[in-house]
Amino acid sequence: MILIQIFWAFFVANILGYGGGPPIIPLLQAEVVDRYGWMTLEEFGDVLALGNALPSPIATKMAGYIGYQVAGVPGAIVALIATIAPTAIAMVILFKFLQFFKSAPQVAAMTQIVRPIVAVLLGTLAYQFFASAYQSAGIWQTAALTAVSLVALEKLKLHPGLVVGVALLYGGVFLS
Repeated sequence: MILIQIFWAFFVANILGYGGGPPIIPLLQAEVVDRYGWMTLEEFGDVLALGNALPSPIATKMAGYIGYQVAGVPGAIVALIATIAPTAIAMVILFKFLQFFKSAPQVAAMTQIVRPIVAVLLGTLAYQFFASAYQSAGIWQTAALTAVSLVALEKLKLHPGLVVGVALLYGGVFLS
């Protein structure tokens, strides 16, 4: 039964997550944390941070890790299949029609409509992570990490993976 739940959780998130990784993350959080309770919000945030620091698509990294945590190797395989299946199915079905619709105004309009929805979903997720960090680390450490990260990313133009890695190291040493 758990493998069916894993498949369904990742399949639903990936079939509804139009636009790649960023829209899928809040949907995964809703399934993994809110619906099934396989992880806490803090654990999900750690998986997301680590996944962002590593190369390759975020959805497959998160699926493999979460699936493995929930049900071992079979869970990881099922989660990866459920993550890849919606895109594979859509590509097979829609590939022949791509040339007909790629410049259609409806496709451009759909993309424009989806962008603000994705922004709201990511903003909500960021707020939840900030509130969780505030509760576990306190306002001063959360504010300091936020400020240092902002400066490192915007002023010093450091790679986001490096910033996430340093923040993880800091959290492991000073906040554990």
